[in-house]
Amino acid sequence: MTSTLPSSIPVLIAGGGPVGLTLSALLSRQGIAHLVVEADEGYCSGSRAICMSRRSQEILGWVGADAPLVAKGLSWVGGRSHWRNTEVLHFQMPSEPTQRFAPMVNIQQFYVEEFAHRAAQAAGGLAQVAWGSRVTAVRPVAGGVQVEVQTPDGPRSVQAEYLVACDGGRSTVREQLGLQLEGTQYDGKYVIVDIVQQTRRGVERLAWFDPPSNPGSTILLHRQPDDVWRIDYQIRDDEDPVEAVKPENVLPRVQSHLNMIGETEPWEPLWISIYNAKCLTLPSYRHGRVLFAGDAAHLVPIFGVRGLNSGLDDAGNLAWKLARVLRGESPEGLLDSYSTERVHATRENIAYGAKSTEFMAPPNFAYRLMREATLRLAVSDAQVRSLINPRQSSPVTYVGSPLNTAPAGDWTSALAAPGAPAPEALLQGAQGPFHLTSRFGHGFVCLAFGDPPDLLDVGVDTLAIAPDADTLGQAWQRYGLAGPNEPALVLVRPDGYVMGRWHGLDPAPLRAALKDTGVFA
Repeated sequence: MTSTLPSSIPVLIAGGGPVGLTLSALLSRQGIAHLVVEADEGYCSGSRAICMSRRSQEILGWVGADAPLVAKGLSWVGGRSHWRNTEVLHFQMPSEPTQRFAPMVNIQQFYVEEFAHRAAQAAGGLAQVAWGSRVTAVRPVAGGVQVEVQTPDGPRSVQAEYLVACDGGRSTVREQLGLQLEGTQYDGKYVIVDIVQQTRRGVERLAWFDPPSNPGSTILLHRQPDDVWRIDYQIRDDEDPVEAVKPENVLPRVQSHLNMIGETEPWEPLWISIYNAKCLTLPSYRHGRVLFAGDAAHLVPIFGVRGLNSGLDDAGNLAWKLARVLRGESPEGLLDSYSTERVHATRENIAYGAKSTEFMAPPNFAYRLMREATLRLAVSDAQVRSLINPRQSSPVTYVGSPLNTAPAGDWTSALAAPGAPAPEALLQGAQGPFHLTSRFGHGFVCLAFGDPPDLLDVGVDTLAIAPDADTLGQAWQRYGLAGPNEPALVLVRPDGYVMGRWHGLDPAPLRAALKDTGVFA
């Protein structure tokens, strides 16, 4: 495969991890030919990122990768935190029976890579992956980027109209452009261990602070498919990280904790690694014809599972914009909104991630003292327990996005304000019930509460939502209508975000919004 690399390509994706391969699948669905360059020979090893949010499941659903992920993964809705031997928090994430996806699914990262890659391959042969190859040099040129690639068959040169760096925390592309991440790196380190052990325990996020099994440490525990436990535990500041990951030091700690929680089945280790929290980002994710996504653009703490999930949101935001620009349907300036929106999202994720990190791995004595006081109080005071909540990942509202239209009129709910992710609703259709989010992810959609206007000339599909289709009242309530018979139009972007909403059924303001925001060329 590597010996036949194209000399030119519309898009070259540096990095074939979960973000790069998801972007590949999304571009394939948009009809854009591209090349993925991945240094590894295949999918990753070890669990790595394991918690897939509802939003990430929706994004994978746009390319048909949601079904295998949900079938293989283990869904969950909440978790428990313990201080020593005492449970101090039992939290539940927002969920309801009519939701399309669970709030979170546990699944090893290599499965996500596999399912995204399969989806890309199934979309018409537009995706090529060069395994065992790496980007070695990047040079912006007129009309694109010249990329040097080292393959098993020797060096190759590829000119891409656009280069997307999805090549991780040690990004070669970022280094080639002389760019540096900015922010905070924490000293606290966690050992990450995958083990195989059968269990009957339910699927939920489990945490222990200062457990008797490992005094002074913090331990996180997640069930995964294939009878795998993912265990994260903090090591002391004075421990040597090289020594800390040696099996003779890891396995006794794991055994001690399994004994404490009553997991007595035989077990064996699969994978051991080490991690420390970082709150870092590039100030901009667009540098001419080079764009950054995932860990190449930002590094956020694992606490609250915002790392991979935010990377998939990068891919979901970028794919449709890049495709429109390449097809000549939108001006190149549309790509600036990718950076604006996703840098805003990263800064919000970092703010939450920093708070979680300071609680999970206190950076100094003062933070440790405050955490212990909070945990002690949480034993008997329910009001304090919210301070322990890990604040799991949730979609970010793009406040101040250049693609948002100005609010028009009064609405009863802010859930569907411009810049917010379009709310879910279970509707009745001719073929039976369907989830509203299943209609997003491919192009612009106008939700018409009333007779839909004809918008095919501007490339917008319409979906009529009549009162008899919205039998649960979820759509008209969540989209801010005063009642089920109020006429309104809501414009939803290809990435499932609300762009604007208007009272009445006049399409003129919607058409103007597409032009005024610079979405249409």
